[in-house]
Amino acid sequence: MIINRFIKVILLLLGGVFIVLQGLAYESEGAAVSALMLILLTVLYCVWTPKKSRLFFWFLVVSAMGYLLGFLSWYMPRIEEGGTDYYYYGSNILFIISYLFLIIKIVSSFKLKEVFKGLAIPIIILLILDVFCVVLVSETTEAALTGSEYALEYVYNAVIMALLSVALIDYMYRNDTKSMLFLVGSICIVFSEIIQLAYYYILEDNSLGFVYSLFLVVAFLFFYLQSQLDASDPEPFYMDEQLEV
Repeated sequence: MIINRFIKVILLLLGGVFIVLQGLAYESEGAAVSALMLILLTVLYCVWTPKKSRLFFWFLVVSAMGYLLGFLSWYMPRIEEGGTDYYYYGSNILFIISYLFLIIKIVSSFKLKEVFKGLAIPIIILLILDVFCVVLVSETTEAALTGSEYALEYVYNAVIMALLSVALIDYMYRNDTKSMLFLVGSICIVFSEIIQLAYYYILEDNSLGFVYSLFLVVAFLFFYLQSQLDASDPEPFYMDEQLEV
């Protein structure tokens, strides 16, 4: 129990250090701290979580691998002009896979027929909004990226928006604390990614580094908190209201 609390305190301290480092543009040091945080968070989840989810475990593991690869990229030989940055592709593909694990985890808990029957209109609206947001956000990086990098960024943004939509549907479906925490975490991830794009490709403002890293830390905090709770069944009266509408 003491080790559990010690790791949690260390994680909170590292979260604060990570936010400060990113805000001061110490990105290689920030990458090291983020990789260490994800490794410790994975250990915390594996050792002290009574009811573990295999998909959430793989989300943490693959995310940790992505941040570790991002850290290693700072100490590799410089990429020549026109060369392929395999670390950029590798880390982003790992992040995409990690978020897909979260999406699959949530969708696999749905009774799909019930969800589509009760929430058809919200789902259609979310799909339209997702397409609009992905196109709009991705276009901000088009001039700064190569064709393959832009395609990867497009897929990345699509997965992030899909995660947010699934989290919102899950909250409407279950209306419990666990789904609310997951939704807040997903919102923070989306905000973090959008601000991060602005930080790297639009505005050279270090204050954005503070903001996007803060959202990122808060997102993983909420993801961990929801992983400690059991999911509830959908509230019958809520689903009945949806069916009547």
